Amino acid sequence: METHFNQIAARDVSRIANLSDSIFGVAMTILVLGVHFPRTEEIHSERELIAALGQLAPRIVTWLMSVLTLGMFWVGQHTQLDQLERSDRDLSWLHFLFLAIVTVMPFTTQLLAEFITFRVALFLYWTNLVAAGLSIYACWAYSERAGLTRRDLEPAVSKAIRRRIVTAQALYALGAVIGYFDPPVGVGAILLTQLNYAIAPRLPFLSRL
Repeated sequence: METHFNQIAARDVSRIANLSDSIFGVAMTILVLGVHFPRTEEIHSERELIAALGQLAPRIVTWLMSVLTLGMFWVGQHTQLDQLERSDRDLSWLHFLFLAIVTVMPFTTQLLAEFITFRVALFLYWTNLVAAGLSIYACWAYSERAGLTRRDLEPAVSKAIRRRIVTAQALYALGAVIGYFDPPVGVGAILLTQLNYAIAPRLPFLSRL
């Protein structure tokens, strides 16, 4: 019986996880490179240094927001991978698409840091979040449809994975709407969303969001 290449390609889930770790690590490193030190030739006193550091606030805020964003997506992807028995070619390419979108995060973050009061910059950043959310949702939906998940996977686990993605995207959309009227406040709303997901396991009334 003839075997097609696509039937045997990319079945090892660990290869996806290894690539994910590398890409997320590089993306997080690039993020911090966008926070530049004040130029020494422009600083002549403690007051000027403090003022220059204050001007870095938009970059620090967007850096923190994006580090939390990448952390959330990294945890989300690995949560999905932990529920798989195997992969296949199509799923590997879906995760590759997700990781390709992750690599864009440093660009949209730096753009937002430079133009934090501009709606277009916030919209592009939000679009990056939406694209990542849609692609990671597609990864899980395909995994279930293709029968790649663990045999003992409970329906509640699947619902929890889907709910986390949908709820997060809804909160991002709320932040984008707020940002239409006031971009910096919209950034703050998205940052609060990320902080919620970072600390929610310790706060029972937030843990289901």
